Parts: sequence; C-alpha cells; structure tokens
Amino acid sequence: MDRTRNLLEQIQSRLEDLNKAERKVAEVILQDPQQATRYSIASLAQAAQVSEPTVNRFCRSFGVSGYPELKLQLAQSLASGAAYVSRAVEADDGPEAYTRKIFGSTIASLDSACQTLDPQAIDRAVDLLIQARQIHFFGLGASASVAQDAQHKFFRFNLAVSAQCDVLMQRMLASVAHTGDLFVIISYTGRTRELVEVAHLARENGASVLGLTAAGSPLARACTLSLNIPLPEDTDIYMPMTSRIIQLTVLDVLATGMTLRRGIDFQPHLRKIKESLNSTRYPSDDELL
Repeated sequence: MDRTRNLLEQIQSRLEDLNKAERKVAEVILQDPQQATRYSIASLAQAAQVSEPTVNRFCRSFGVSGYPELKLQLAQSLASGAAYVSRAVEADDGPEAYTRKIFGSTIASLDSACQTLDPQAIDRAVDLLIQARQIHFFGLGASASVAQDAQHKFFRFNLAVSAQCDVLMQRMLASVAHTGDLFVIISYTGRTRELVEVAHLARENGASVLGLTAAGSPLARACTLSLNIPLPEDTDIYMPMTSRIIQLTVLDVLATGMTLRRGIDFQPHLRKIKESLNSTRYPSDDELL
C-alpha cells in the first residue's frame, strides 16, 4: 500500500477496481468522510447495504487491520486537509458550494503534491537549472501558459531562457541541442506523443531534460530527471484546474531553490530588475501622502 498518500486519496483512486460490495462501502465513506468517522461498523454496513464482514474485507484491502484503524486513518486524512479530495462539483451546486469545493480540492491537491515530491529530486532539479547554459521551457495546451510563466520567472537568473508552445519550434530546438542545454517539459499526463519525442530528441543531442509530469508516464521515462506530479483533476469537469496550480507552485519552488543557491551576492541583480518596473506603476496612496 502506498503510505505517501492519505486514505481518502487511496480510496478514490481505487474506486473503479473494487468489487461491487466494497465499492458501496467506499462510496458511503467518500460521500461524507466526516460522518464515516462517527459510524460504528454496524452503522457503516447498514448505510452501505452490505454485511459487516464486507466492511472488514474492505479494511484489509487497504492495508488496515480493522475498522477502528480505518476510522483513525480517515480522521488523519481529514486533519491533513484532504476533506475535499473526492468532492466533485455537482450539476445543482450553487456559487457557495462550487466555490468552496474548487478551493478545497486545490488546497488538498497542493498538500498531496507537497507530500509526494522528493526533496532530493528537487535538489537535483535545481542542480540541472544552475548548471544549464540555456533553458527551454516547453508546454502544450493548458501547460503552455505554465511554460510562459516559467520564462517570466527564470530569465531573472541571468540565463538564456525561452518558452515554446509550438510543436515544430520545440522539435527544431531539440534537434540542434547541445550539452549544457536544459529542456524543461511540462505535461499534466506525460502522454502527449510530440513532447515525448522531443524529450528523446533533445537527449540524443546531449541535452538534459527535466520533466514536470505524472510518475511512470512515457515522458517521465524519457527525461533525465522527472519531478513526479500527481494527477488530481476532476475529469467530470473536463477542463484543467488544479494541475496547472501545482505546476506553477513547483516552478516557484525551483526558482526559490536557485535564488538560495546563488546566495546573497545575487540579490542586487534581482532587486535591479524589480526596481526597473517602478516607473511603470502609479504611486500608491501612501506614496502620494
């Protein structure tokens, strides 16, 4: 059992694989996790319309010894901020409900990603960024705007940085890559064929490739190093939401790592860039006084 993921996430991810009776137990728990922590085993069995032995089998299938331990892990999941992992937006939700659900699921997904990311992998990724002669950020679809944001952040490090969202340009740049070039490829699923091919092409020409993508995906396998980002999207909504927020946050982590590596001597450079924008802004009310 994957102990890096809380119990609610495990139940949600395995919902389709459970047998019919155990799935009934899972659905009752996911519908109201807080209430499930207050059920006795008999009450949960009755709510799910299954037998008590079925509830015990459900517990064992998730690596817990019995129902008391299951309730304890449910409570820990709720305490970690995962209360909204399974709470999808419904067709009859009003503004208060869908606003709360979207914010809640995003907060829970960020917390899950934080727990999943390997600090040693983050450190190695910062190594690749620090050592790069030039950096290319690639993304398609919803990840294209994330690549553009990365360019906006990382050019501040006095490096040659570009963001490319056109497949043909990505392929041409990868074909003339050299040792010292770093390609950062951002993809929610890691299954976009063109990006996987570009990763292979860049590495064949001596470049390093850093992936921000799903663990075990074709893109993750093609990269020099991959920062594995969980797949939190509610596919019933059919548009990218939390994955984009997680990608942006991981890039903030990497940018912070580079800033700290550069040390205090690099601060004047960053300050100079920030102060160059002062003349483009209206003064604040305090400055007018």
